[in-house]
Parts: sequence; C-alpha cells; structure tokens
Amino acid sequence: MDKGYVEFITDLKQRIVQSRYIAARLANREQLMLYLKTGQMLSEKIAAEKWGAKIVKEIADELQKQLPGLRGFSYRNLLNMRRFYVEYQEDIIVQSATAQINENLNVLIHDLDAYFWQMSFTHHLLVLNRCRGKEERFFYIKQAATQCWSVNLLEHYIHADLFANQGKLPNNFSSTLPTQLKDCALQVFQDDYLMDFISSGSANDDERVFEDKVVADIKNFILRLGKGFCFIGNQYRLEVGGEEFFVDLLFFNRHLRSLVAFELKRGKFKPEYAGQLNFYLNVLDEKVRLPHEQASIGIVLCKEKNNTVVEFAVRTIDKAMGVATYRTTREMPAEMQGILPDTGELARLL
Repeated sequence: MDKGYVEFITDLKQRIVQSRYIAARLANREQLMLYLKTGQMLSEKIAAEKWGAKIVKEIADELQKQLPGLRGFSYRNLLNMRRFYVEYQEDIIVQSATAQINENLNVLIHDLDAYFWQMSFTHHLLVLNRCRGKEERFFYIKQAATQCWSVNLLEHYIHADLFANQGKLPNNFSSTLPTQLKDCALQVFQDDYLMDFISSGSANDDERVFEDKVVADIKNFILRLGKGFCFIGNQYRLEVGGEEFFVDLLFFNRHLRSLVAFELKRGKFKPEYAGQLNFYLNVLDEKVRLPHEQASIGIVLCKEKNNTVVEFAVRTIDKAMGVATYRTTREMPAEMQGILPDTGELARLL
C-alpha cells in the first residue's frame, strides 16, 4: 500500500482512539457532577422542608414514572448520592478552586480534584464505604486514578490495607539504595499482589506453568505491578563462564531507572532464593545494565513468606531486593471455610 495512505490511516486511528478516551473521561466527570448536584439538591431540600426519610423513596419512584427505564437513580443510589455530596462538599465543591493546604492531612486540595474526576461512581462508593478517614480515602483515590485500578483491584488493596502497609515489603533497600531511590522503591513495590486474572491451577504446577500464565496476560500483570513498569522478557538469558542462566521475568522501571528481575516461586520463601536472585542481579549489572541506569533490583514473588526469615536472608546481601507474596484469588470468607473443598480437592473431584 502507498506509504502516505498507511500514515493517514494510522494518524486517523490514533485520533479516534484519543477522542474516545477524552469523551469517556468527560462523560465520567459529567456523571459525577450530576450525582454531586443531585446529592446537594436532596440534602438542602430535605433540610429546608424538614422532609422525612420516606421522601427519598417517593422521589425515586416518581423519577421512574417521569423517565421510564431510567437507570442509576434508584432509592439506594439516591441515598448514595446524598452521602457522596455530604462527604466531599468541602473538599471538592468548596475548595477545589483554591490551592489551600489542609494542614491536618497535608493534602493539596486542587491535587485531589485532578484525581477525583477520573474514578467511577462505583469506585467512589467503595472508597466511601470501606475507608475510615479522609487521608485514607485520598490515598486510594490517587492510587486508583493514576494506576487505572479496576473496582476489583481497588477492593483488593483496600482489603489488604495498602494504606497502612505501604512500604512494609521485607527488603534490604536501606543498605543497598540511595535515600531518594529507597523511598521511591518502597512506593513502587508492594508486599502482596493480587493475580486474580490467573487461574490458581493445581498445587503441583511448577514455576514455569505459573510464569507461562503470567506472560500470556502480561498486560494485566503489569497493571498489578503498578507504576512505570516496562516488560523486557521472560526466561531472560544470561551467560556466565560459558554457562546459561535464565531470569524468570525482567522489567525496566522508569521511576527507578532500574532493571527489575522477578523470580516466581510457587511455594514458601526459602533463604536460597535470595542467593540465586543476588547472582542474577550481579550479572545484570555487569552485562546488561546501561551506564546511565541505576543498579538492578530483584523481587522474589512467592506464595508464602516468613518476614523474619526474609530479613535474615537479605540482610548482608549488597544487591537491592525484596520478597513479596501473590494471591490468585481473594481469600475465602471465614464463614465459608471448611464448607467448600480447596482447589486441589476440586481438581481431584473433577
């Protein structure tokens, strides 16, 4: 095909995709503004007219009569909109146009305003219902907006209490990274990752089976990892003294400006894993890292770990590394445990 024609089609496609993205963002903002305004109207009218609690149900029914098939304005959702307005009226409506700092929370209000409109109403309701205070809410709003978390992923991180646990990944960063990189690394890496896009499989599956599942859906894996990860390859080949060695997953992180090696382990962390990863990091720094890049960082991603064992295993290693866990599904509710068979038993039965 003519080169000019191909370039024209490519440019047109990019413009269409970009326009759709902008339209979706504007539509979400418009919807949130409508819900805030609806919540404001309900709150002010109920207070002024001293209407009882039943009036919201009557309003919902009347809206259905006036606009048959209307969705999103049920009795429960109207109550949610009212609470949505009450909780955020000061932070978003009153102060969003200013650049004042809330001294108690040390949060820049206009900074929150930028992230607030990027989340869906469902995301906001989850944050409202599950988070205890404004500082915690603002944390999850910013994280969800900047990292494009789905509702399921947001729910996982709230359940895992990422707000309280951020920076608690067992690691040796203090002794191996410069201060400015240490703080950044603690924000980039998490202590626990939800890999719910991967079927848990059999307990007998080895690391390569799990790795193949990760690589098959690498987009979702990167979304779970978080900020600034670029995938380089899996089973990345290293040659040392005529022998071959392979890193399970190799990434580059733009924020850290470092190569990041992930070693996947299906079972519990063992101290020898740290030694293996240290070897890989030495080779990567010597043979793969570019002159302008920071030293490589390694993460052992395993099913279980004992933080005390991890601390002793990485304490004297001079390469930066940490140990995180992963889960392929959310934990079973306590009331269901012991009633349903585990995945291994289900596989045997099937």
